[in-house]
Amino acid sequence: MSEAGVVVLGAGQAGFQAAASLREAGFAGPLTLVGDETALPYQRPPLSKAYLAGKTDAEGLALRPAAYLDEHRIGFRPGLVAEAIDRAGRRLLTGDGPVHYDHLVIATGARNRPLPVPGADLAGVYQLRGLADADALKAALATCRAAIVVGAGFIGLEFAAVAAARGVDVTVIELADRPMARAVSPETAAFFRGAHEAAGVRFRFGAGLAAVEGRDGRTSGVTLADGTALPAELVLVGIGVLPNQEIADRAGLAVADGVRVDAFLATEDPAVSAIGDCARFPTRFAHGLSPDGTVRIESVQNAIDQGRCLAGRLAGRPAPYAAVPWFWSDQGPHKLQIAGLGAPGDIGVRRGTEAAFSVFRFRDGQLAAVESVNRAGDHMVARRLFAAGTPLTPDQAADPSFDLKALAIRA
Repeated sequence: MSEAGVVVLGAGQAGFQAAASLREAGFAGPLTLVGDETALPYQRPPLSKAYLAGKTDAEGLALRPAAYLDEHRIGFRPGLVAEAIDRAGRRLLTGDGPVHYDHLVIATGARNRPLPVPGADLAGVYQLRGLADADALKAALATCRAAIVVGAGFIGLEFAAVAAARGVDVTVIELADRPMARAVSPETAAFFRGAHEAAGVRFRFGAGLAAVEGRDGRTSGVTLADGTALPAELVLVGIGVLPNQEIADRAGLAVADGVRVDAFLATEDPAVSAIGDCARFPTRFAHGLSPDGTVRIESVQNAIDQGRCLAGRLAGRPAPYAAVPWFWSDQGPHKLQIAGLGAPGDIGVRRGTEAAFSVFRFRDGQLAAVESVNRAGDHMVARRLFAAGTPLTPDQAADPSFDLKALAIRA
């Protein structure tokens, strides 16, 4: 490589991991990490949980201290917004001038899907993606008495748990018929619905949102599609995310709900790769999920593992990305862990007790995903089975005497 070296666009979990892993892999060339936020690279998952609850501070979120970047010769460019990619000239164009590269890593992540109703821009309507969002939401929560959550996904439910624990009156509005409908089985959804309701959270399922209402420029509640009015001082929107793929699209790279990459995380341009929440990649876990065998995954695990995989290739040790996808969500006292990727139509086999159980999800007779609620041992077993490709039948999963740990050890 020339003096330009590797430039990583995006200083989130994936981008930081790629930079750190490049140094760990022995890459000695120039390395630049470009981020549009001014903070050091930080963890996002605690924002909706421990940080919002006041159990950790901004310093505790940092992935590494500033000294780490200096010691490992990672040139950090915070607060720098990239405007375009000049592929012919191998330049990243920014408001502060061009940044030259030999290899560009696109790790631009994702952004929250906007709320498409009148009143979405009123004061008191919040999104939760970055540290600034969390700070604003945390300050508002300190004096809030009633909150509306739009969307019963992970972020919405994690916030609901924190808010309810502080005595806030919380109502969750969800268009689907259950919480986390796209992510978990009906059995797991039913458990978390009951847990949240026991903590005082109310749900409105099958409910569309017509408008956010306000007075003097500030939200006063919402109106549902059926005309129901719900008062609130705070509205949190959690209706999914969109990949930040526009800069790749403008550069002529293939995009389709994510920047398209191959099994080695490379785009069609040999000088450009993409990783993390913004990347769409092929995986064996996509069976039954997409016609072309590709997925885009929003998770810390995927960001970290793709950063490591890409670093290995750029350091001269290429290997296809084959990590097992896994996720987690802490909602009140309950921990949800998922290995694999579920899909509508999966056959679920439940194992465990009422308070601690796993749902083994089968697709075409093959284990596709395992959801574990307060049952971490099953989660680790599932990850090991998936990694080894060890088969498990529905009958084995349903048999309480069948030794899953022994099967995993043999894997």
